[in-house]
Amino acid sequence: MTSSGWQLVGETLISEFSDLSNAGEVTRVLLRLTLAAVLGGLLGIEREKKGKAAGVRTHMLVAMGAALFVLLSQQTGMPSSDLSRVVQGIIAGVGFLGAGAILKGAEEDKVTGLTTAAGIWLTAAIGVAAGMGRESTAVLSTLLALGIFTLMPRVDRLLDKPAAPVVGVSPPNQQ
Repeated sequence: MTSSGWQLVGETLISEFSDLSNAGEVTRVLLRLTLAAVLGGLLGIEREKKGKAAGVRTHMLVAMGAALFVLLSQQTGMPSSDLSRVVQGIIAGVGFLGAGAILKGAEEDKVTGLTTAAGIWLTAAIGVAAGMGRESTAVLSTLLALGIFTLMPRVDRLLDKPAAPVVGVSPPNQQ
């Protein structure tokens, strides 16, 4: 290959990697994708500690993927009306992923995985927020989700405590 051929190859490579043309753009993309992955990872750690099917990697990938979809849309100069369709696609796609986490048991009222599915869905929304540059909203949403995951099981246990037995009265259905 001649030097002009190599020069053409070099120019082509440079033009193909020109979507991030300056340090500011690189920093912005790196910050948004990293934040999405970290926030998704925090939710995933909580779920993994509780032995749930969708753990750290799943939550990180969902958040970062959602952030990447909106980032790419913004980088191409897509109008906000079209960006809303991208977000709709993310919501629907992640809905299918969440549906895979939901299992119906043999009993009519025995359904598991709803919280996992909702967590994956929320993780995608947090990724969208991070990808759109709404970092504070993404962080606040993550903190609220962690609060729900941590505190609500305790509240449920408090509410489900059986009433103190009354002396001399047998419980119903026992004779």
